Amino acid sequence: MTNENAPTSGGHSPWFWAGLMLASYAIISALIVTKAIEQTPYLIFLILVPLGLTFPLMKAANRRVDDGSCLGKGEAQKRYIKRVAVSTSAYLAAFALMTFATASGDPPIALRAFLAILPGLAIIGIFWAIGRLIVEEQDEFMRMLIVRQSLVATGFALSAASIWGFLEAADVVPHLDAYWVAVAWFAGLGLGAIMNRVQYGTWGAV
Repeated sequence: MTNENAPTSGGHSPWFWAGLMLASYAIISALIVTKAIEQTPYLIFLILVPLGLTFPLMKAANRRVDDGSCLGKGEAQKRYIKRVAVSTSAYLAAFALMTFATASGDPPIALRAFLAILPGLAIIGIFWAIGRLIVEEQDEFMRMLIVRQSLVATGFALSAASIWGFLEAADVVPHLDAYWVAVAWFAGLGLGAIMNRVQYGTWGAV
């Protein structure tokens, strides 16, 4: 079993490319918010450029699967990684576009609604990718790990949302937007992966 944080043979690890893409969009978002760059053509170009990192990300992810990492081998895992990479890239691009549109002026409500829905659809794409992985995975042990991981994530997210909701109703904590439930779910997915690793020696879907 290889170290998943180490570079795969022939190049950087998937985490390197994912981190680079995330950092790129963080910088772009900062430029938009601070209005350091206001020319629309330049901003659109900057938003689109990091999408090119999707290709080395998917190649590195495929190498990781082929090298026999903790994810295990199989076409289902490869398709899952590609789907998550595409959905994540779409989310980052949609979020950057929404940030640019709202920071550069006051667009019509229909446009704001459309731009706000796009990141949500990208997140749904990740949920769909996990569901397809459960359906397509032929290894029963790996499928069990993924289902277990998803149950941990669901329990964690719903528990956190319930507790926070009652605290919010009692005016103890500030209001949080609903998309934080999805953030909590992904955090729970990581928690489930750690539990899989501790108990069974492999991560599941990460």
